[in-house]
Amino acid sequence: MIRVDRLTKSYGASVVVDGVSLDLPGGGLTSIIGPNGAGKSTLLSMISRLIGMDAGSVSVDGLDVTRTSGDVLAKRLSILRQDNAMTTRLTVRDLVAFGRYPHSKGRPTHADAGHIDRALGYLDLMPLADRFLDELSGGQRQRAFVAMVLCQDTDYMLFDEPLNNLDIRHAVSMMRLLRRAADELGKTVVMVLHDINFAACYSDRIVAMKNGAIAFQGTPAEIIRDDVLEALYETPFQTMEKDGQRIALYFSAG
Repeated sequence: MIRVDRLTKSYGASVVVDGVSLDLPGGGLTSIIGPNGAGKSTLLSMISRLIGMDAGSVSVDGLDVTRTSGDVLAKRLSILRQDNAMTTRLTVRDLVAFGRYPHSKGRPTHADAGHIDRALGYLDLMPLADRFLDELSGGQRQRAFVAMVLCQDTDYMLFDEPLNNLDIRHAVSMMRLLRRAADELGKTVVMVLHDINFAACYSDRIVAMKNGAIAFQGTPAEIIRDDVLEALYETPFQTMEKDGQRIALYFSAG
């Protein structure tokens, strides 16, 4: 379990995350949704120790992230940020191999090579394994970064907008893949998403943030409702149930 207790982050006079307490149980897929500026990415970055917290605490399976060594934490929790610019020219295989660094410390073994091949295969990247990243489309690069996270083989995988640069077909493929990782590999997947219907169709739980706080949390059936979404985004929504799933059929900025 990831336990967040009264987590706070400010930039000057602006409070970005305001005393958030949250339990993210092990297993399954949790989506964090909400309007721009709600604090979603900041929350994820503090959980993964990418940025410091002003107050509060985060623990992963009882390990305080501020007191646990990087080597230990990197074998338990991994994250893919929104901004994944690389200044070094790497092949896809080289990038994915970085996911093994917490385990191999730069001296990959035969077992590490197996993890790399499995991650490449899982993302259907084997035909591109020896291509350089700057030769790929944005969607192909995004899949390569997700493969790197999968290759790290942590119990908890955090993704900040993993559907960036993906068209509808590849976005659906990515969500199915992350759903499979939760179901077949036993991973705990936590992601920030802007697409409400992807969150509705693939998540076990949805956490909805607004103004730096948790506004709502629950199952897709509990969150994907007209009244909840209208309060969250301050715009009219019409939702419906299709094939047993709640989806946002219509929304308007009017």
